[in-house]
Amino acid sequence: MAAAAAAAKPNLLLPVSVAIPSSRVSLPTGLVCSARTPPPRLRAAAAASQALTSPVAAETPEAKQMRVETEAALEWGGVCARLAGFASTAAGRAACGEGRVPVGRSREESERLLEQTAAAALLPAPLDFGGVEDVSSAIAAAAGARLLAVREICGVGRSIRAARRVFDQLKTLSEETPDGRSYTPLLDIMQDCDFLTELVQRIEFCLDYTLSVVLDRASDKLATIRKERRKNIDMLESLLRDTSTKIFQGGGIDSPVVTKRRSRMCVGVKASHKHLVPGGIVLSSSGSGATYFMEPRDAIRLNNMEVKLSGDERAEELAILGLLTSSIADSEMKIRHLMGKILELDLACARGSYALWINAVRPAFTDRDSDTQLNPNSECSVFIEGIQHPLLLEQSLSMVKESTGVGKGQLSDEHLVSPMPIPLDMQVRNDTRIIVISGPNTGGKTATMKTLGLASLMSKAGMFFPAKGTPRLPWFDQVLADIGDHQSLEHSLSTFSGHISRLRKIVQVVSKDSLVLIDEIGSGTDPSDGVALSTSILKYLASRLNLAIVTTHYADLSRLKAVDDRFENAAMEFCLETLQPTYQILWGSTGNSNALSIAKSIGFDQKVLARAQEWVEKLLPDKQKERQGLLYGSLLDERKLLESQANEAASVVSDVERLYNEIRSEADDLDSRVAALRATESEKVQQELKFVKSQMDQIIKNFESQLKNSELEQYNSLMRKAEAATASLAATHQPTDFTFGDEENESSYVPEIGDKVYVEGLGGGSMASVVETLGEDGSCMVQYGKIKVRVKGNKIKLVQRGTKDTSASSPVKGKGRTPKRSAAEANQDGNVSFGPVVQTSKNTVDLRGMRVAEASHELQMAIDGCRSYQVLFVVHGMGTGAVKECALGILRNHPRVAKFEDESPLNYGCTVAYIE
Repeated sequence: MAAAAAAAKPNLLLPVSVAIPSSRVSLPTGLVCSARTPPPRLRAAAAASQALTSPVAAETPEAKQMRVETEAALEWGGVCARLAGFASTAAGRAACGEGRVPVGRSREESERLLEQTAAAALLPAPLDFGGVEDVSSAIAAAAGARLLAVREICGVGRSIRAARRVFDQLKTLSEETPDGRSYTPLLDIMQDCDFLTELVQRIEFCLDYTLSVVLDRASDKLATIRKERRKNIDMLESLLRDTSTKIFQGGGIDSPVVTKRRSRMCVGVKASHKHLVPGGIVLSSSGSGATYFMEPRDAIRLNNMEVKLSGDERAEELAILGLLTSSIADSEMKIRHLMGKILELDLACARGSYALWINAVRPAFTDRDSDTQLNPNSECSVFIEGIQHPLLLEQSLSMVKESTGVGKGQLSDEHLVSPMPIPLDMQVRNDTRIIVISGPNTGGKTATMKTLGLASLMSKAGMFFPAKGTPRLPWFDQVLADIGDHQSLEHSLSTFSGHISRLRKIVQVVSKDSLVLIDEIGSGTDPSDGVALSTSILKYLASRLNLAIVTTHYADLSRLKAVDDRFENAAMEFCLETLQPTYQILWGSTGNSNALSIAKSIGFDQKVLARAQEWVEKLLPDKQKERQGLLYGSLLDERKLLESQANEAASVVSDVERLYNEIRSEADDLDSRVAALRATESEKVQQELKFVKSQMDQIIKNFESQLKNSELEQYNSLMRKAEAATASLAATHQPTDFTFGDEENESSYVPEIGDKVYVEGLGGGSMASVVETLGEDGSCMVQYGKIKVRVKGNKIKLVQRGTKDTSASSPVKGKGRTPKRSAAEANQDGNVSFGPVVQTSKNTVDLRGMRVAEASHELQMAIDGCRSYQVLFVVHGMGTGAVKECALGILRNHPRVAKFEDESPLNYGCTVAYIE
């Protein structure tokens, strides 16, 4: 077959841009070259891409074994399996299913993976990876000198074309987004890729993706062969149809039959009538022997030609497939590099979708040597709030969303009816190396360890995990765990032997950046020996790792904190009232195992428990357990009290900040209000001047017209009329002065509290109220709106004597209506204290622009909605005065309005009401 392919030298009918080089027309032995040296850039990129899928560089056999066992203990495969559900390509799903999720070999690589995940989580819609196939086997076959089938070559072409579409999607999205830099980490993945445009065009020109066949245009020879073959088949079929019809007409067959036997076209005829096909060759017969399938003599040459042309066509197709296979083999490194980048992009998008699914947050890596002043939490190497175990959370979310029918990314708090994993808070100081967790069985010690271990692996792999805020933890080069029972009858290992064997491996491979997790350290042997061995191991590890978390029921291990600052204690909380664990961590505390309490909660025989309690009392010093319980209870009570006080303080601070921001906003708006008031007043003056000018122009115009049509003796009369009109216009716009009483404005006037007076300097028409008399010289304190000022007696003039029934703020009275009380009376009746007179958005009702009926309803609603002893600012504006009169009428008659103050220059168009 290879020789036939080599003998055929197709002249491919390709465009100039995709023409196959003539040097490749004659295929070498094996169709492809056996030795290829890819460009240095591609070799480095492929090596980096392959290294990214390897968790640890230059991994020793012991370290690899520990990594695999640790990932199994922490259920890392379960997380990868969950991630597979969000992958879009077959290669991505296979990588996740086999646990080949890329894990950063350095902190920089993990940071880059986190950046990719963050960018993928911002995508408005998933990228379309349709058409991308797993072509690794086809590429390997081409590189191994095996001829690829049409289907395999089409798969390679489709995958490369689909990869280009994915890149174009990202590029378009980045250009259309205002902040296109958000997707830069994803674009960087595909930046150095060669999309092999020439190879794809060559494949598309030669092959039909839909039918998986070689096209006629692939070469001149193939087109000629197929044309001759179609012509020959037409002649052969026409001849056989005519022959079969004659046989039918001669009674040699029940119906005309044209078929193929032994790769040759023939006709069917009864054995008794084979003479109807003179010179024919019997190719086959039916099972009963009653029918012969004969090749007519005239069809022999045409059948021979069909066999020859069919072989020539197949040889030419193989030659074309060989050329395409050779081209694919030549581009092996480029295609592998491109598919690796597509896999990396697919996994990044899967991590982003998974993060949105579980409402995860992005972690940050810490450095023990960082400056603690840069971050208030930097004194902690591990600072995680509200972390939940991803697998437990994902199971709860799946149950809820399956039962409620809510899709991914659409879950709200009201759907969370299923029990969710209890959030954990983890805080480890920079100087801590070993954490000893004690507490009851089934209290969550092992789950806590697994949660931190899994969070460390996920952060290294660029995955977010469910927590609050921005969790911070170190970048661990290795996560080594000894969790579970490693008893093995096959390897003659007891529980203790398996435990010690794993501890030996951990001690061998541990490094200064490793995280070590040990469950029930020193268990399975004599307690005294276990404590001694555990203490020695932990002290050895304390100076050789980043962090270790161990669980134990040995109280002696919890006492290591007192003699070594590198140790820290933690306990799992246990509720003595319900005899159930709360699964909360008490950092810095030492917990009890509570074995008897747990046995009681599950219904153990009470007599056995009572006897066990007697033995406990005999073994423990007198009253030691009681003192320890009291101390533990007091610490819990103090912790709850401090938490309550902290919550109250946080609430007060929040209220103060809110009030401060509101007042600050109002203060910032004061300048704009003053400017608006000045602009309004200026506009009014300009309008009045314009009106007066138009009136004067009209008077002058009338005077001039009358003067032209009048006699000389009427001149004086016209002059007097014009002067009178001018004087009337001036009097109309003359500022009004106050009329004072005769005896009240003499020099003998003595101010009294409540008097309405005119103060020189405040402007015409402005009245103030006397609120306090100060001295014998007649000086007093007056209030004008919200302003209080001390003035001398000779600077004020009496307007109206104050009475008990007169409002201290508003001189306007309604006939036949009960006037409001003064502020002093309102305060003296019940020692009433109103709120501060500070205008905010919540104590202001704006009636401007409303009709009278609408404004009346709005003001009534505002007064009814006010709290007791609150100040209400009624903004009615000026305008025609109808809304203002309506508002003042309501304030005078409303039973809840204790008093109100008229507008002032500082609050023009606004009345302040005091609500009871």
